[in-house]
Amino acid sequence: MTTFQLDKAHSSVAFQVRHMMISKAKGEFTNFDVEVQGDINELESLNVKATIDAASIDTKNADRDNHLRSADFFDVENYPTITFVSESVRKLSDTEYEVTGKLTIRGVTRTETFKVEYNGQVKNPLTGGISVGFDVEGTINREDYGLVWNVALETGGFLVGKEVKILASFEFALS
Repeated sequence: MTTFQLDKAHSSVAFQVRHMMISKAKGEFTNFDVEVQGDINELESLNVKATIDAASIDTKNADRDNHLRSADFFDVENYPTITFVSESVRKLSDTEYEVTGKLTIRGVTRTETFKVEYNGQVKNPLTGGISVGFDVEGTINREDYGLVWNVALETGGFLVGKEVKILASFEFALS
């Protein structure tokens, strides 16, 4: 069994969503934790639990962040965390995997699958230990989780897109 220690300084959880049908608004969650159990030499054995502090959302716009924390979106007072618990890891190639599990946002739990790129192992020159890295990507429909607030545009379409692209990178120290 490998022990995984998340290196938060070299990890991130970001997202992007269509804005006014013409651009993409981007943001991140600054407070999160990822627990991994299993054998690093058998990635299909890994079990993953990610917990995100929904109030830590940061889109570089305080008014928008406060709106996203409100009952119109994440309702952080009633649903302070977003969680993902893996159910299976499927190998697609030596570096590509699919992780399927239960994603819970705003009290709604659905099965989602994310693509994971395994970036390999390296000896960390600062610590002497082994570090590993993973990139995660996927798309969810925010309305499936009760995040349905929107405004119709005069020219057609809506202010906020339904599809949210998730882009995360994680680095772990192994022992």
